[in-house]
Amino acid sequence: MLNLLIIKIITDFEEIIMQHTQIHPGEILRETVFEPLALSVSDAAERLGMSRPALSRVLNGHAAISPDLAIRLESAGVGAARAWIALQANYDLWRARQHKQPQVQRIQAAHV
Repeated sequence: MLNLLIIKIITDFEEIIMQHTQIHPGEILRETVFEPLALSVSDAAERLGMSRPALSRVLNGHAAISPDLAIRLESAGVGAARAWIALQANYDLWRARQHKQPQVQRIQAAHV
C-alpha cells in the first residue's frame, strides 16, 4: 500500500515538474509529499536534520531549496537531488523573467 502511494506521489511530482514551473518547489514538496503522508513540518524537519523554521520558509515559498536540502530530500527517498535543483532553477528563471531586465549589448568574441 505504501509503495503505491509513493509511486503516485512520484508520478504527481513529475507531472508538476513538467507543467507548473511557476509554483515554488517548496510548495510542490509540501503538497505532493508532506500533505499526502500527513507529515507535519516539525516531523519532516526532524527527519531531514534541519530546523522547523528553515523548512517552513521553504515550504511556504519564502526560501529556495538549496543543494544541501536537495541532497537531504534525495537521501530521504523524496526524488532526485537534481530534480529538486532543476525545479528551483526553473522557478528562479521564471521569476527573473517576470520583471524588466536592463538593456544589454551582445558580447562579441575577441579577435585573436
